[in-house]
Amino acid sequence: MKKTGFVTALGAMSGTSLDGVDAAVVVTDGITIRSFGDTAYRAYSVEEAAILKAALGQWPSDDLADVAELIETVHAQVLSDFGDVDLVGFHGQTLAHDPDNRRTHQCGDGQVLADVLGQTVIWDFRSADVDLGGQGAPLAPFYHFALAKYLKADAPVAFLNLGGVGNLTWIDPTHEKPETEGALLAFDTGPTNAPINDLMLARRGVPYDADGALAAEGSVDEAIIETFLNHAFFYRMPPKSLDRDDFVDLARSVEKLSDADAAATLTAAAAMSVVKAMEHCPSQPTRLLVTGGGRKNPTLMAMLAAGLDMDVVAVEDVGLDGDMLEAQAFAYLAVRVARGLPTSCRGTTGVRAAVSGGTISRPNL
Repeated sequence: MKKTGFVTALGAMSGTSLDGVDAAVVVTDGITIRSFGDTAYRAYSVEEAAILKAALGQWPSDDLADVAELIETVHAQVLSDFGDVDLVGFHGQTLAHDPDNRRTHQCGDGQVLADVLGQTVIWDFRSADVDLGGQGAPLAPFYHFALAKYLKADAPVAFLNLGGVGNLTWIDPTHEKPETEGALLAFDTGPTNAPINDLMLARRGVPYDADGALAAEGSVDEAIIETFLNHAFFYRMPPKSLDRDDFVDLARSVEKLSDADAAATLTAAAAMSVVKAMEHCPSQPTRLLVTGGGRKNPTLMAMLAAGLDMDVVAVEDVGLDGDMLEAQAFAYLAVRVARGLPTSCRGTTGVRAAVSGGTISRPNL
């Protein structure tokens, strides 16, 4: 790869929703975004998703060899369909995340992919940050900063990713670099799609609440929401991050509710966790740009709009691809790692100093 100038990077992301692998191309120099390229998506089968879900919470061991092989095989299938690229960013699948004890586990070996693809692969993005006392998440904020510049934003704006876990990035685009003090504040907001998806699979045998239709039929249990919002996590100052299953009590709290009321209550919990999170922002953003699968849930989006005094819009409204933004982020971050640029800082993960995370694997030809 060239040491300077714009390159074509391919990124892949398999998120906590366990729905599949996104892949996307970004043309960038690791600072500025020039353009976006091809994208692809490969859904996990019901059987594959079940294997991944059963592995959640597990740490690296020989017992996960089959899980790692599944992750590597599916990613190789997706990534091998792309044309000529300069490098690949591979996030892997987060199975466990415990930054307080300085450990995080993204399953999948980038060296395997490098050998299969015959291409340089950047991976293991989170470990260096966690080793230095950071939360290791979220990592997309540096890309969000570049997107704010790409959109020519001139006042604070926020990105909200509604994945299995929600995360928020507040951006002051008047700064030149994302690692500058005051340029970024980023943190996980709370559980979003994961509890809803788990409920739908357990009760209805479907992977998610399509269009928020079931939640729209139900009534929110306000007592459950009040208890949920009293959780200590919401009172911790950011940066802060969550594991997919940190809020198991929320899932248990809706067990006696009807399907519709349970869906409505979990959806309200997702929305209210974001409303609570906005209290930590240094200033009110001009708009909230929503990405991730949750933006396709009209019930959730309506709850957000009702609870926030700002424009709440899907990123498509400003010309971005909300399905692929996370994959694009790891393409962008891969270039930054390859060029020794920071990928996280105190304002995004709480790490003591700006750090460039990631392992570089080249194919053994």
